[in-house]
Amino acid sequence: MRAMRAGQGTNSLQIRHYNQRLVLRCLRRLGEASKADLARAADLTSTAVGQIVDELDALGLVETVGKRHRGQRGQPATIMRLNRAGAYGIGVRLDRSRIETVLVDLGGHLLAQYTHDIDLPSPAVALDIVQRDVEQLRAFCTPEMRERITGIGIGRPYNLGSWLQQLDLVEVPSLHEWDETDFAGDLARATGLATVEENDGAAAAIAELFHGLGHEADNFLYLFIGPCIGGGLAMGGDYLRGETGNAADVAVMPAGPSRLPSAPQGPHTDILLTRASLNALIRHLRHRGAHVTGLGDLPGAMNGHPKAVEEWMDDCADALAGPLLAMRALLDISLVAVDSDLDRVWIDRLIARLEKALVAGVAEARTPPVVRAGHFGPYAGALGAASLPLFVHFSPRTGILTGEAAVSVKGGSEHVFA
Repeated sequence: MRAMRAGQGTNSLQIRHYNQRLVLRCLRRLGEASKADLARAADLTSTAVGQIVDELDALGLVETVGKRHRGQRGQPATIMRLNRAGAYGIGVRLDRSRIETVLVDLGGHLLAQYTHDIDLPSPAVALDIVQRDVEQLRAFCTPEMRERITGIGIGRPYNLGSWLQQLDLVEVPSLHEWDETDFAGDLARATGLATVEENDGAAAAIAELFHGLGHEADNFLYLFIGPCIGGGLAMGGDYLRGETGNAADVAVMPAGPSRLPSAPQGPHTDILLTRASLNALIRHLRHRGAHVTGLGDLPGAMNGHPKAVEEWMDDCADALAGPLLAMRALLDISLVAVDSDLDRVWIDRLIARLEKALVAGVAEARTPPVVRAGHFGPYAGALGAASLPLFVHFSPRTGILTGEAAVSVKGGSEHVFA
């Protein structure tokens, strides 16, 4: 079996858990499949897959959708699919200007949502808001659904009190409090649910890995262009955290100086977040005379000042090309996903510019990465946060075989599927 070759130190229970998750991933990618289909996709024996599917069915994670008849001979094959109601995740996305709390099912469908468009308050005030939202989401659920909530995922920017000059933000004392607060642990104690936290870029990348491009690709770099710019790195069907959880922290990657007259001047300004972010777009629109107070004003301002948008897009693509080519050379990853709070039409136009910049800058005998639009747009962060506990429970992560946990799950009680 493939899992037996994954490394030393494994035992039969670890292999069983890994193979269960491997079959779930294959079923997620195939949509609907027979046991024979799953055996081929997972590179496992038919006997092993038959036993695994029976176990997953008993756990309520898969369901039968019908029979497949091929010709007139032999027994028809039973067709299975993922049971969306098999598990649920609650997600909390914290940003400098928004708090979102959502409920999603195992299939990645958004079932309920609470949104607060407010400047991020102190951790204590935010905890009260999120705790109330979580309780309302649990009240929304039937008793059966509540039993299948795997936990709470939190996606938020790390170092919230940093880079305020580059983001044109005023000094807010409460932002610095976040860098010293164990919000995940506090929320676990307040709700009684296990919590797992990642930076918002990594959380959005997990949404793409679990529900989007991950259905067809195991390796890609993910970028999310929001007020700042965040990133995540999928490798081997898992996501790379790094030593401090900041792998693919593209916001602070060096970038050449901007040619836009609106660009900030001063020390530490030549990094990607000053050029490839919606804050940079807002700053430039204001420079060109647009009235923009926040993200909600962007659609009207962009339509009213198309030349300014084109100028920012050219500068954004120019800023991204060098770092993406460097990561292509370093990691040998050929796929980049770009998502954003912007409407898809704008992202497609940005990608077209970025592709030209990559072709123009790629080294001889090398190829630029393929750039694709992400699947979830403004919902990526919240969906990614809610996907964190689902990913921890149901993805075939190599840490299962080595006995090492790549993420830290805080406190609370959780539904264990094993």
